[in-house]
Amino acid sequence: MQGTIAPDWIESGGGIRDRIKSHHNVAGLPDHLNLRIVEPLRNLYKDEVRKVAEYLGIPGQRQPFPGPGLAVRIMGEVTKEKLDLLRRSTAILETEVEKLEQKPWQYFAVLLSDRSTGVHGDRRVYGYTVAVRCVNSTDGMTANFSRIPHDVLEKISQPSQTAFLK
Repeated sequence: MQGTIAPDWIESGGGIRDRIKSHHNVAGLPDHLNLRIVEPLRNLYKDEVRKVAEYLGIPGQRQPFPGPGLAVRIMGEVTKEKLDLLRRSTAILETEVEKLEQKPWQYFAVLLSDRSTGVHGDRRVYGYTVAVRCVNSTDGMTANFSRIPHDVLEKISQPSQTAFLK
């Protein structure tokens, strides 16, 4: 049994649909396994899954997480240093966003492969650029940017909050 939902198979393409994303759980199973896939949520969207959960008394409305962990949010080679930096960046973002009365539907940090020039004190420094994605959605198929207060954006971007890789 798996948690395939409508956006998974729609975005995986086929027929007249463009392939937008590849999903690990929509390819089926090898014939030799002699198993059948059961997908009870296959035709539901995120908002509908949440309504079912609420009806069944399943607690928690955590944000949808982008894929199988941090590695998908690192552009380029994945290293321990980059994972550590992304973990710290994610913790900073989540700590500040969790304080908001109106939280975005989904929010996460992405470590880009490019480095940026910055200044710490009177020294030039080079560090990886961290992008922040904060969006609102209902169905998980379309999203629009979330209006994060400027003071929160300022706080998460402060040098005292961030760490650079050498």
